Amino acid sequence: MSGQGLRALILQHEQPTPAGLIIDWLDERGIGIEHRRVDLEQGIALGDHDLIVSLGSEFAAFDDHIPWIPREAGLLAEALRRDIPVVGLCFGAQLMTRVLGGRCYRADEAEIGWLPVRTTDADLLPEGPWFQWHFDSFELAPGATLLAESPFGPQAFLAGRSMGVQFHPEVTPQIMDEWVRAYAHELDAEGVDPDDLVRETVEQDTSNRERAWRLFDAWLERVAGLGAIARGSR
Repeated sequence: MSGQGLRALILQHEQPTPAGLIIDWLDERGIGIEHRRVDLEQGIALGDHDLIVSLGSEFAAFDDHIPWIPREAGLLAEALRRDIPVVGLCFGAQLMTRVLGGRCYRADEAEIGWLPVRTTDADLLPEGPWFQWHFDSFELAPGATLLAESPFGPQAFLAGRSMGVQFHPEVTPQIMDEWVRAYAHELDAEGVDPDDLVRETVEQDTSNRERAWRLFDAWLERVAGLGAIARGSR
């Protein structure tokens, strides 16, 4: 752990999938940020970062034809070996599951929209609604603890000091505007109205921020065990 407060490494996978509310939360908690594009850069190192955030992606966590996926899998494996807390969001949760020995796979149907989850710990993870946009699912990895689920499958888990969530707590109206443009073909194929997604995201913006802060703060305090250090760095 660095002597100048906590430092986070954010791993982004393509231009339309930024960190969104994660950036705001880290800034408010006085946590330093290093932001890297895994799809464009090689040689990314964990260094002395105190926590890792792996964001979403349009690609499948089990597709090793994408050169950066095995590279990031190695990076997350090293973080978990070193007991550096990781937060995985959607793709990030699936890749962490794979690294932990669980199976990721193409689901029978997509899950897109603002949907509730069945949580096992509402103080840590509120039931939502949370925003979903994914075509893949996973089986809980050995040693992981189920935190939430839906009829689609697992929605969140804990593994040591790390957490993976299948949904997108980081989403903002600006991100949604970009997603419905960049991935319009996916919505067309599923018969989802992009205007409805944009409208609902605007309606959910304030409450989603509150839910996301509850989730991230509770994870930092109760699971990662870094809350006191974050408070001290402010």
